Amino acid sequence: MSEPAPQPLRIGILGAARITERALVAPARSGGHRLVAVAARDRSRAEAFAAAHGVERTHGSYAELLADPEVEAVYNPLANGLHGPWNLAALTAGKHVLTEKPSASNADEAREVREAAATSGTVFMEAFHYLFHPVTRRLHELLASGELGELRHAEAMVAIPAPGPDDPRWSLRLAGGALMDLGCYGLHALRMLAPWAGGAPRVVAARAGERAGAPGVDEWLDADVAYPGGATGTARCHMAYEGLEMSLRVIGTRGEATAPNFVLPQMDDRVVVRTAAGERTERLGTRSSYAYQLEAFAARVRREASLPLDADDAVATMHLIDACYTAAGLSPRPRTAP
Repeated sequence: MSEPAPQPLRIGILGAARITERALVAPARSGGHRLVAVAARDRSRAEAFAAAHGVERTHGSYAELLADPEVEAVYNPLANGLHGPWNLAALTAGKHVLTEKPSASNADEAREVREAAATSGTVFMEAFHYLFHPVTRRLHELLASGELGELRHAEAMVAIPAPGPDDPRWSLRLAGGALMDLGCYGLHALRMLAPWAGGAPRVVAARAGERAGAPGVDEWLDADVAYPGGATGTARCHMAYEGLEMSLRVIGTRGEATAPNFVLPQMDDRVVVRTAAGERTERLGTRSSYAYQLEAFAARVRREASLPLDADDAVATMHLIDACYTAAGLSPRPRTAP
C-alpha cells in the first residue's frame, strides 16, 4: 500500500519582492503548495501581489503574518538587512523559514538566528538554490569520481549589470553590496568544495571598489581563498558589470570542468569537461533550481529528509563574508533595525 502524499506546505510571504515570483510562486504552484498569505509595508502592494499570484489573503504587517496560525512556513525575500531581524521573528513565532541569502547582515547576527532556530525546533534554510540543481551536483560528482584528479583551484564569477541608483542593494544601512547580493554565491560554492580540498577555505586576501556616492558599499569585490589540502580559489563579484556572468570552474590535476551559469542553470544547463581524453559538453536539464530547492525544503519539513543547508551552514558563510570585507578594507555590514 502506497504512503499518502504529504500535505502541501502552508506558506506566508514577507514582502512583495520581485524575486518571489521566480523563486517561490512558480515552484509552489508546480509543487502543489499553498500560498496562504502575503504582507507588505504598503498593503495595496500586498493586495496587488496576492491578486496576481493567487495568494489566499493579505496582512497589514509582517508581524500580523507571523501571528497567522495557518502560516506554517515563511519565505523571507526582504532587503538583505531585514533578513536577520525577520528571520529571528519568524523562528521565535515557531515558523519554518526559507530565507533569501545571506541569512543575516553579519556573523554575529547569523549566530543569533542559529540559536533561535535551535530553540524553535523548526526548519531553517538559506536559499542557495543552485546547490540542488544537477549542474552543481555534477561538478561535485566529477571531483568525487576522480576524473578530474585532485582539486587544485576553483574560480567563481558572479556579475550583473548595475541596479538603479535607488536600489536597496546600494544601501549600507540595508546591508547592501556586491558581495552580499552576488559574491555570497561564489563564496558558498567554494565552501561546498571542502570535501575534496581537505577542509573549509579561509580568506587570504581581498580587494574591493566602492560604489560612487555610497561609501562602504562594494560595487565589486575579489577574494582569494586557500584550502587546507593546498588548493586555492578565487571568488569575484561585480554589481555594475557590462553583462551577466555566473560561472564556476574547478581545476584538478587531471582535468577541469566549468558550469557557465551555475547560479541560474535553467538559463544554461551546460557542464563543459576538459581532460586528456578531450572535451565534452554535458546537459543537465533546464528545470528551475528554485523548484529543486522548494522540493528539498518541503521534504525536510514533511518527512525530516536530510538537508545540506541549515543554520550552521549560514553562520559559516557569514564568517567568510565578514572576513572578505575585513581583508578588503571595508567593514562587515551593520545590523538593521526591523
